[in-house]
Amino acid sequence: MAGLPTAEVHHFTYGLITPALAYTLSVLGSLLGLTCTARARKLEPGARRGGWLLLAAWAIGGTGIWTMHFMAMLGFGVRGSAVRYDIPITVASAVIAVGVVGIGLFIVGLGKATAPRVLFGGLFTGLGVASMHYTGMAAVRVDGHITHGRDLVIASVVIAVVAATVALWFTVVVTKPGVIFASALLMGVAVCGMHYTAMAAVAVQERSPAIQLHGATAGTLLIPIIVLVVLVVIMLFYALLSVPKEEDAAARAFLERQHADRLAAERAATAAPAMGARRTRLR
Repeated sequence: MAGLPTAEVHHFTYGLITPALAYTLSVLGSLLGLTCTARARKLEPGARRGGWLLLAAWAIGGTGIWTMHFMAMLGFGVRGSAVRYDIPITVASAVIAVGVVGIGLFIVGLGKATAPRVLFGGLFTGLGVASMHYTGMAAVRVDGHITHGRDLVIASVVIAVVAATVALWFTVVVTKPGVIFASALLMGVAVCGMHYTAMAAVAVQERSPAIQLHGATAGTLLIPIIVLVVLVVIMLFYALLSVPKEEDAAARAFLERQHADRLAAERAATAAPAMGARRTRLR
């Protein structure tokens, strides 16, 4: 590839709209995910806690990270070249995002949340998120050869690991709505910062002669992704809103205890005459 000219690369083809939307999606996914993990921590380890952690993985990994990545990629362009996406590799990157976040959440959330668990989970998840990004970049097809600057790649991986570790720590300690929202804002900054640091490493060497590109356009993928995100967000909101509030749960538990006490008293009252009659016969 030596001697070939470098093509002009754009990361904000549509101005600030794509990074703004990417950040919004990242915050939304983080907000829903942290709310799910807060619900999970109130439950005993088991299937119900695992279910909430799985929902959190969809929220953070699917919406907060992968959809943010794709939305930001809408602003990616190369002068003189179309941009196409290999669909199987793109889908694989989405699976990686949800999978690594889910594993990280289960490492921290299913057992006692110790510092080694958070650090190991953060390292695993951060490396996985970086892998997701570069898998997604492997799906990009342009009329040229995409290269990545080593120093910025290393920086992006470090940011991913630190951001993932902090995010997992948030899932352990954050409970109040205001703190959850502030944490989601910080997670959005970290995730978007990792993405644009990695994209700053991208260079494209022009290809000669030009080739015909295969794959889907961003517009082709955008509609099904939007539909999927809307469905996931609706599902998450429904799951969160269908859970009774703590006050309702406490009131229900109180009524159940009263009912149990009343049944026990009735059984005792019924059993007392029978015991008296038995003692009389024994005499």
